[in-house]
Amino acid sequence: MAQRILTTHSGSLPRPRSLTALHGARFRGESIDARAFEQEIEAATNAIVDAQIAAGLDLVNDGEMSRESFFTYVQHHMTGFGGRSQRKPMRDITLYPSFQAAMMRATASTDVSLLSPPQAVAEVTYIDTGSVERECRRLTRVLQARGRAAVDAFVTAPSPGIIAAAMENKHYATMADYVDALAVALRHEYLAIIAHGFTLQVDAPDLAMERHTLFADKPLAEFLDFARLVVAAIKRATHGIPRDRWRLHVCWGNYNGPHVCDVALAEIWPVIAQADAGAVLVSLANPRHEHEVALFRDGILPASARLIAGVIDTTTNYVEHPEVVAARIERAVLAVGDPARVMAGTDCGFETSAGFPMVAEEVVWAKLRALSDGAALASQRLFVA
Repeated sequence: MAQRILTTHSGSLPRPRSLTALHGARFRGESIDARAFEQEIEAATNAIVDAQIAAGLDLVNDGEMSRESFFTYVQHHMTGFGGRSQRKPMRDITLYPSFQAAMMRATASTDVSLLSPPQAVAEVTYIDTGSVERECRRLTRVLQARGRAAVDAFVTAPSPGIIAAAMENKHYATMADYVDALAVALRHEYLAIIAHGFTLQVDAPDLAMERHTLFADKPLAEFLDFARLVVAAIKRATHGIPRDRWRLHVCWGNYNGPHVCDVALAEIWPVIAQADAGAVLVSLANPRHEHEVALFRDGILPASARLIAGVIDTTTNYVEHPEVVAARIERAVLAVGDPARVMAGTDCGFETSAGFPMVAEEVVWAKLRALSDGAALASQRLFVA
């Protein structure tokens, strides 16, 4: 066990503009040059791994370079999707009309819109693992060229819940049927990632964000029923995967908004804990949830699980001071009670959909350098010989 706080992040990183344009065209159903697309992905993956290593990160990934967003990319891996959904806006955004208008202007020309993803219009099945296999082989090759192994990296995949919530169901009789079909399909992807030796990260913003999105007009109990449905599906999809080989990422939506309608972590944690993940990455850096790290003082983290504390906000261009990062890490360790059970990460990704970064590219790397520097400071104080 490393005698220091290890660092990681949540998935997406800045894509080159040339690659973003190709993702946007593909998302819109336009034909693209497949060879040029692969070449762009290859170059971007090499560059993004180098940048993460230079920033001092311990567990890296491919920055999701081959994906248009953290969940809509599944339309290229699965059957059954077509048309366009009309995603409900987050409730907190609609409460502030001037802010909503500004946000709509900012997103009007984005390459990939997460508010209008495809719908489920037929049976959802996994086509084949060719795409994810290429992703994994590419990342393996890039890591090996830099003296790193798969154990030093993670690969993301969405939860069935975020797809079911955002990509409207126009085929299945019930939400439960849709979630179950997605879980069956996603299991192929989860297992492929594990087979290549990577840590699997299941991205499940639905376990928090959908309270103020899909379930904004409904009782809390209905949202919690949905969350339990999703967690049960995740457990089926990850069945047989060792706990220490996969982690769960939960957040309240990666956008610079008021977040006044966010559900409290205390309300959802009993459901999250049932997922039985080896580690849980939770947003704990943003101003709406930083205080909730104190909940872990009650021993709510399952035995042998680790907390990956979000200590960098991915929606602001402020660069956190390393001492701020260290203080956040130390509060997490104080709450959990054991520095060996805490890692340092980011609240979410830096470009969850291609062409919609909220943080300037140079600032992203300054933030990740601050993450590493802050973890080093905290390690000096927490791991005393």
